[in-house]
Amino acid sequence: MTDSRDPLVRLDFEAVLIEWRGPAPFVFAPIPDRHSGEIAHAARQASYGWGVVPVAAVIGRTRFATSLFPRNGGYLLPVKVAVQRAESIGPGACVSAHIEIG
Repeated sequence: MTDSRDPLVRLDFEAVLIEWRGPAPFVFAPIPDRHSGEIAHAARQASYGWGVVPVAAVIGRTRFATSLFPRNGGYLLPVKVAVQRAESIGPGACVSAHIEIG
């Protein structure tokens, strides 16, 4: 029997952080395409609209809550400024990340 608090999906991945400049610069960890199907499946239950998917994430020793952004058939993990500062990372840095959906 599955505990209702168990995540729908747990993923570990590595990514090179990218910057997307809009009205304000944002830093994202692109999630490898091989995980897109699993995320999309979980999003059917976890998404609260607009295709964004709420997640609990860990980069380094820093835990944070955010929402994945869909982009070109894949997903981006936003990396908050507080996380960037705590882990001394920014665009171009290679990070290991863990996310849980649901």
